[in-house]
Amino acid sequence: MHAFRDVDYDRYTITKEYDPDVETVRQRDMIRRAAELAKEREDRLGRRLNACVVTFGCQMNARDSEKINGVLTAAGIELTDDENADIVIYNTCTVRDNANQRVYGRLGNLGVMKKKHPDKMIVLCGCMVQEAAVIEKIRQTYPFVDMIFGTHNIYKFPELLVRLLEDEGMIIDVWKKTDSVVEDLPVVRKYPFKSGVNIMFGCDNFCSYCIVPYVRGRERSRMSGEILEEVRRLADTGVSEVMLLGQNVNSYGRGLEGEISFPGLLKEVEKVEGIRRIRFMTSHPKDLSDELIEVMAESRKICSHLHLPVQSGSSRVLEMMNRKYTRESYLELVYKLRKAMPDLSITTDIIVGFPGEEAADVDETVSLIHEAAYDNAFTFIYSKRAGTPAAYYESRMSAEEISEGFNRVLAAVQKEARKNVSRFSGRTMEALVEEVNEKDSGYVTGRLSGNVLVHFKGDASMVGTYQNIKLTENKGFYYIGERV
Repeated sequence: MHAFRDVDYDRYTITKEYDPDVETVRQRDMIRRAAELAKEREDRLGRRLNACVVTFGCQMNARDSEKINGVLTAAGIELTDDENADIVIYNTCTVRDNANQRVYGRLGNLGVMKKKHPDKMIVLCGCMVQEAAVIEKIRQTYPFVDMIFGTHNIYKFPELLVRLLEDEGMIIDVWKKTDSVVEDLPVVRKYPFKSGVNIMFGCDNFCSYCIVPYVRGRERSRMSGEILEEVRRLADTGVSEVMLLGQNVNSYGRGLEGEISFPGLLKEVEKVEGIRRIRFMTSHPKDLSDELIEVMAESRKICSHLHLPVQSGSSRVLEMMNRKYTRESYLELVYKLRKAMPDLSITTDIIVGFPGEEAADVDETVSLIHEAAYDNAFTFIYSKRAGTPAAYYESRMSAEEISEGFNRVLAAVQKEARKNVSRFSGRTMEALVEEVNEKDSGYVTGRLSGNVLVHFKGDASMVGTYQNIKLTENKGFYYIGERV
C-alpha cells in the first residue's frame, strides 16, 4: 500500500531557493496535505485511490492534463484509463459546440456510475467551464459534479484537490482572468523523451468565430529565463524533443519589457545541450516574421514542419473572420517559407461553411490548397459558438451546399497531401521512435522532422531513440520504411 510519506517530493520541484510566500511552495504543501487525505481514503477502501483524466482538445490542454496527472501521482493517487475510477477529471475543450455536447453525453454516463458508487468524485476543468452558461447548466442538470475549475487557476489544482478530498460539496473555482503564470508543478508526461513547454497563454486576436480569447484570456508570456530553465530540466531527465506551446507563439514576449522575441527564444532553446528537436505551435500568419523564417532556415534543431492555419482561401471570408491577412499575403508567406526551406512540411486548419461564405469562396479555398501544397490539413465544418461575433452572422449556404463544399475541400487536401508527402520516397531520413506499432508488434512507429509518420520493423527497445530510415513505400499520409 502506498503511503504519502514515501513520495519523493523533491523530484516534483525545481532545484532553487524559494521565498516561503511563493505560490509554488504553497501548492507543494497542498500536495502533501492531499497525500494525507488520499491515504485516509485508501485505509478505508483497503486499496489505492485511483483517478482517470480524460483530455479533450488541443496540445495546451494535453499539457495541462500532464500537470493534473503529476499532482495526482505526487499525492499517491494511482492513474488509470478506466472511467470507473474513484476520481474522474474531464479536461474540456470548447472550440466547437459539438465538443461541449460530447462532454455532456459523457457526464450522463458518469451520473449513472455515481448513483451506484456515491463516493465517486467527478471534476470538470478546461476551456468549456470558463463559460458562465456552461457552469449554470452543470449546476442545474448535472448537480452530481463535485468540482469545476477553470484554465486560469490550474496551478491551484493541489489546493483544489485537497478541497475535493475533504468533501466540501460542489466546488466552483473559475476566474475570468489572471495575470499570474505559475508553471512549477508536478508533471507526468505521456512520453519520457519528448514534452510540451508552455511559453505563453491566452490570445489577443479575437477571430470572429473563436471563443478562445474569452475562455483563455488575453496573451500572457512567460519569462524566457523560466522557459529555458524548464527546457534544461527536461533535457536533464532525458527529453530530446520539446514543443513550445501557445495560442499564437509568434507574438511571444509582447508586453514583457526587455524580453526577447519568439525567434530569439528559439535560438536560446537551440543552445540547450541534450535537446535534439524543437517544434512549436500554433503560428498566426499575420505575425510570422522574416526573422523567424531566417532562424528556422538556419537552425540545426528546429523541425521542418510548420502548422500555419489559413481557415479560408477567400479574402472576403478572411475579413469576416477577422484574420487580419488576405489570401494574397498568406500565399506570399508560403512562397517565402518554401524558398527558404524547400523540404518544409506545411499543415493548416480550414473551416467550411462560415456564415456568409458562398460556393465561390469555397472554390477559392480549394485553389489555395493546391497553390500552398499542404502536407496535410485539419478540415472542419463551421460550428456556431455562442458569445462570438460570428454567432450572429447569417449563413448563405444550405446544409447540403456546406456538406458538398466540405467534401470538395477534403478531396483537395487528400490529393495534395498524397502528392506532397510522396516527395520523400526513396530518401533516408531520421525518425524519432515514439511507440510500438498498435497494429503489428513487430513494427515501431517513428516521426520524421516534417511530422510524417513512418512504420518499420523494430521493438520496444527502440522507443525514444533516433533511427535512420529509408522511406520505401508511400502510403499517402505515412510511410513504410526500413532501417539503414
